[in-house]
Amino acid sequence: MPQAKPQMSPRLNVLGEAIKPCSTTPMTGFFRDGCCNTGPQDVGKHTVCVQMTDEFLAFSKYLGNDLSTPRPEFGFAGLKHGDRWCLCVDRWAQAHAEDAAPLVILESTHQEALQTVPFEVLRKMALDMN
Repeated sequence: MPQAKPQMSPRLNVLGEAIKPCSTTPMTGFFRDGCCNTGPQDVGKHTVCVQMTDEFLAFSKYLGNDLSTPRPEFGFAGLKHGDRWCLCVDRWAQAHAEDAAPLVILESTHQEALQTVPFEVLRKMALDMN
């Protein structure tokens, strides 16, 4: 029996426009399509496009999610300062509360992130909007 194709939520960003790619180098997104698209299968809600910082990478590693160490067995080269990545919205909110959140790219952040983080909070942390 063929496996069901994963369902995807509408491809809109927090600005109400078509979502733009976050990164293809490294390839990011729950669907590994370069965008922070999401759907029912994305339990982690990988909806916030960010530009990585050393501070956030250290914060995440401290919390048990090491994003900087390469994992070749999974085709993961590890992230470094400046890389863009689709981050779990709950982890971003947690980092924001601890003053360790990386900057956000609004045009590449999925609208479903707004269910967790208010637009004004994202806007204040936006790399692509003052």
